[in-house]
Amino acid sequence: MVNKYKNFEELPVWKKAHNLTLLVYKLTEKFPGQEVYGLTSQVRRSSSSIAANIAEGFSRHSTKELVQFLYNARGSNAETLYHIMLAKDLGYIKDVSYIKMKNEYNEIGKQLNGWISSLRNKFSH
Repeated sequence: MVNKYKNFEELPVWKKAHNLTLLVYKLTEKFPGQEVYGLTSQVRRSSSSIAANIAEGFSRHSTKELVQFLYNARGSNAETLYHIMLAKDLGYIKDVSYIKMKNEYNEIGKQLNGWISSLRNKFSH
């Protein structure tokens, strides 16, 4: 998959992660002021970490390093899913927004899992 793309910005999973991070930033602008250093900061960091880890891993020189960064991206994806669930449960985002974002983050997780599996299969052959 890496050879097919010239840079990380062309990767479909990176594009999806980046666009969701932009959405997270917009949604969190409406969070209460007391959350600036709490949930707002946490969800922004975990969300942006997904695309950042994909970008960094793509720029590494080995498949093994790429896989490690994809694992990190997958972890940040799960963390972000929790943060948006918490935001919904606290009443900071509406159920409709939560469901849409949850579905999108689940899709990113599936794409990361598929890419990781594909790369790991190359190790074993």
